[in-house]
Amino acid sequence: MKKLLKKLIALGVASLSLSPLVNLVPVASAQEQVLNISTSAEPPTIDPALATDSTSGSILRNVFEGLTVVSPEGEVQPGAAESWEVSDDGLVYTFKLREGNKWSNGDPVTAQDFEFAWKRVLNPETASQYASIMFPIKGAEAYNSGEGKVEDVGIKAVDESTLEVTLVAPTAYFLELPAFYSFMPVNQKVVEGDENWAMEAGEAYVTNGAFKLETWNHNSDYVLTKNDQYWDKDNVKLDQVNVKIIESEATANAEFQAGSIDYLGSPYSPVSLDNIDQYRADGILQSVPYAAIYWYKLNTTDEVLSNVNIRKALALAIDRQGLIDNVTKGEQIPALGYIPPTIEGFEEDRGYLKDADFEQAKELLAKGLEELGMKDPSELNIEISINTSEAHSTIAQYIQEGWSKNLGINASIRNSEWQVYLDELSNLQYQVGRLGWIADFNDASTFLDMYRTADTGNNDTGWESEEFKNKLDEANQEQDPEKRKGLLLEAEAMIMEDLPVIPLYYYTNNFVVKDGVEGMQPDALGNINLKNVSIKAE
Repeated sequence: MKKLLKKLIALGVASLSLSPLVNLVPVASAQEQVLNISTSAEPPTIDPALATDSTSGSILRNVFEGLTVVSPEGEVQPGAAESWEVSDDGLVYTFKLREGNKWSNGDPVTAQDFEFAWKRVLNPETASQYASIMFPIKGAEAYNSGEGKVEDVGIKAVDESTLEVTLVAPTAYFLELPAFYSFMPVNQKVVEGDENWAMEAGEAYVTNGAFKLETWNHNSDYVLTKNDQYWDKDNVKLDQVNVKIIESEATANAEFQAGSIDYLGSPYSPVSLDNIDQYRADGILQSVPYAAIYWYKLNTTDEVLSNVNIRKALALAIDRQGLIDNVTKGEQIPALGYIPPTIEGFEEDRGYLKDADFEQAKELLAKGLEELGMKDPSELNIEISINTSEAHSTIAQYIQEGWSKNLGINASIRNSEWQVYLDELSNLQYQVGRLGWIADFNDASTFLDMYRTADTGNNDTGWESEEFKNKLDEANQEQDPEKRKGLLLEAEAMIMEDLPVIPLYYYTNNFVVKDGVEGMQPDALGNINLKNVSIKAE
């Protein structure tokens, strides 16, 4: 699984008929709070330790709750923890769990559950692609790599309601991390008692969030219902959330227009490229800044794409502004680096690439072909892999035509179902593969750390650089914010020089929402906490 899982951004996948939901919980009455939405793919997993994509994350963020939560305005707020203290040196965080925390089966949520869950992510046997997100914690990286002991990891339940976390170095964004789904607690007794605890919906799937996963008809739909054991259930307005799994963007948009779906946009089914102009003309399209990037990853272990000149030629021979103006049409920004301008300190273009630099691309292609023993661009065959989606297919066709026209190479397109696609990227069974990446937290490192080593979860390129790794490590140890930003800029420059990934554009989050649905606006990371959503009485 990708690693992308990547938080990977699944913007779509094959088609589904307009048939109604079946085998669901009885439909709630008209006066109750019921939200109807859709998602573009079957969730690959509902285990917080294994998830790496936004499709899985959209469930996990609503059925689990971490120590902290991030408000729609980006402020860190208490979640399962009612308070915390930070030592003077910034290394030790002591979280106090709130009274009344319960699992959906009525068990108390304890600090031991958090310790167990976090160390489970780090356990090499779990094979969590997101283990690296916990590396700011003392001893975490060594344990995950098999070079350290679990006893040396800086995660300790002092008592049932107190969790102590010790870091390697002060980490400015650390309080945002416990809100991310990899840091969600799991019920130790349940997980150890049933290895299949996270395979299906129902009572066996024990969670601690505002909602429960009531039913899950695979590849068809799932239903969330209000969790009556949740500590803050009185402030949860929705009684039920019906989620159809609709792989076709066109079908999902047709259902929105018919009134059977209440919302389109991240992190659920996207606004279709074919409908974006219509929604804009109707005055219902909303666009907000988005800390996310759409990029093409390159398999640097491939014979052709191991050549840096070929990689650079492909990157320069793309007209990004033309792609935005004529295809995506969502006011995106051409990506000429890896860090979106929504991240502080990275607002300006850093000058790594020139958009649509066809002459330079041809020169680099000629060098690369010579190094590969090829004489003519027509000898070069490149395969673009995508997960099945109208949007991704349209974008890939634009890139394909541009490479053929401007470089004279042969490019083909291959599509796969979402889970299969993630596995292909993880196993480097591709040449060029599309992915999106949404920030896990508001810091540049979330876009760079996945490339720290070839084995880092979510890398998917086979690329690594010792110099790049050392620069990231130096940045992670630096306490001065300005110096740290400078080090991250240097790290970005290093990876842009090798280009294991071609940046295409920085996202804007385009969404439409039905009148009367309140609180259904994605935050800067593209997330929606359904706890904040309500249906206004007509």
